Amino acid sequence: MTCGLDALFLDAGGVLVYPSWSRISDALARHGVVVDAASLARAEPIAKRELDVAHEIHQTTDAARAPRYFDLVLLRAGVTPSAASDAAFVEMDDYHARENLWEEIPAEVVPALERLRASGLRLVVVSNANGRLRAAFARIGLARWFDVIIDSTEVGCEKPDPRIFRIALERAGTSPARTVHVGDLFHVDVVGARAAGIRGVLFDAADLYRDHDCPRVRTLTVLVDLLEAGDPRPFGTLPPVPP
Repeated sequence: MTCGLDALFLDAGGVLVYPSWSRISDALARHGVVVDAASLARAEPIAKRELDVAHEIHQTTDAARAPRYFDLVLLRAGVTPSAASDAAFVEMDDYHARENLWEEIPAEVVPALERLRASGLRLVVVSNANGRLRAAFARIGLARWFDVIIDSTEVGCEKPDPRIFRIALERAGTSPARTVHVGDLFHVDVVGARAAGIRGVLFDAADLYRDHDCPRVRTLTVLVDLLEAGDPRPFGTLPPVPP
């Protein structure tokens, strides 16, 4: 039913939640920068893919990459970053520090979580976050689906450091061989999970990682379908999961 797994680790941003592009579009407009939320959302996976290279990930932190991430989103949406857009993102930084800007839930998420919960898997969030993830998930109604929520700021280490995955394993009461982690950045999620002995699956909604050495899924619905079918093929090539 679940490919011999005890637990499923899920990244938060880019898998379960996305930035509120409408909130960002409104903030930009207040500073004279006109770009609609749909254009920002379309640009986001392309910008994220540009950041997802080994030297960028290993030489920076999640927080340090944030300004470049948003500038790349603007560029791929056809807008040149400027002092005005910088001012809008300062406004958004304040909101993020208070509430967490990653607050938009795709329509597929809750039905997928309902099915995963019914399967008996332990569900764990493993996220590079700002210390507000737990409160944000409670506010937007996602916290109730998870047995464990790991926020990197709370535990003092972030992906791809394998320590954060080991903390998650300990709190979930499971082993690497009986766990899969799903995240949207190859060098953060897949490489980090593998370093902890966990099979990593890349959540590649825009199909931008065809040349990467990892299993990929484009939707949570497909992931759950595969798990329910007991199909182990998308979940890596580590030794067989013990009974």
